[in-house]
Amino acid sequence: MPLAAEPTIHAPVPVRSVPPRTWLMLGHKAGDNSQILALAEALGWPFETKHLVYRRTELLTNLFAGPTLMGLIKERSSPLEPPWPELIISAGRRNEPLVRWIQRAAGGPGRVRLVHVGRPWARHECFDLIVTTPQYRLPQKPNILHNEAPLHRVTAERLAAAAAQWAPRLAHLPRPYVAVMLGGQAGPFNFDRENGALLGWHSSRMAEALGGSLLVSTSARTPPKAADALEAALRVPAQVYHWRRDDPDNPYFGFLALADRIIVTCDSMSMLAEACFTRKPVFIFDLLRGKGSHRPPLPADGSVLPVTPLERLRDFNLRALIYRASIHTGPKRLTRDVSIIHRRQVEAGRAVWLGQPWPEDRPPAPPLADLERAVARVRALFATPAAPSRQPGRPL
Repeated sequence: MPLAAEPTIHAPVPVRSVPPRTWLMLGHKAGDNSQILALAEALGWPFETKHLVYRRTELLTNLFAGPTLMGLIKERSSPLEPPWPELIISAGRRNEPLVRWIQRAAGGPGRVRLVHVGRPWARHECFDLIVTTPQYRLPQKPNILHNEAPLHRVTAERLAAAAAQWAPRLAHLPRPYVAVMLGGQAGPFNFDRENGALLGWHSSRMAEALGGSLLVSTSARTPPKAADALEAALRVPAQVYHWRRDDPDNPYFGFLALADRIIVTCDSMSMLAEACFTRKPVFIFDLLRGKGSHRPPLPADGSVLPVTPLERLRDFNLRALIYRASIHTGPKRLTRDVSIIHRRQVEAGRAVWLGQPWPEDRPPAPPLADLERAVARVRALFATPAAPSRQPGRPL
């Protein structure tokens, strides 16, 4: 389904001189929080962050109780009390009852604008704006913005600062650099020992052919056995970072900034969007096997041992199996198909599958403009109505 054409703006949209009081609803998912913060930072308006902790039973109350705070552990969460906001930016199912309760407590839809990132479970009409991406397969509606990829916090300024910080620390490694960004278990994807070793082998092969080195970063979801297998398969100079929570010395932005090529695992749409933002050659490593897979082949020399039947049994993931089946048979409202984003980034010329050559004569692909589109739509919610023109003989 092609992206909906956005209306052409021929003149700046007038906005209020005083920015709206803005709340950001931050929960337990780092990916959701990153998108919320990216949009708020790009708007440039002051904002308050609300850190929220939910009850284990929140699914029942959130699905059946309507606008409510019953799913919230109030004593462990930020206070939700007046003065009420005029704009709330949220993401995730758990936040939906909360923002709708706040809107009702503040006086209704006219008093508080609700902007939701991703896919809402409530009726779409409950939100002033939904900023979504193709994998959720939402319908075309006036209040739904269909972007190409998730919002992210990578900016030219952030990359420049990270490059200045990390260039001296990586100067001992030969150029060019190939960054390898590792995700983990998600949806239908199984990042097992074999996939880790195979990714390490092909990453090394790329860096070796270029005469360069690797900049490898794991993430919160990377299984240790996959990371260990990848590291054991490396045959070139490399800087390997093992993710740590709240680490001020995380080199992720530095790796993106300094890399000449970037490899990302296919499970993370955010990492793919961040890599494509750099407009460098991006290679997607497919974690899937079998029919329709784009995963590169195992090396013929046997240096990567195939997964054994015992490993398959130990790594069996019923959730992943259900996920794969539900994409084609389940309701779209409850599923997501990330292959749509993969396909569109490849078709746009921003990425290829790992194992395929990068067309060196390819012209630069157009930059992702998702964040700018989202900012324009949010600002339009607070546009100042144009003054009516005075007609002769008719009072205003």
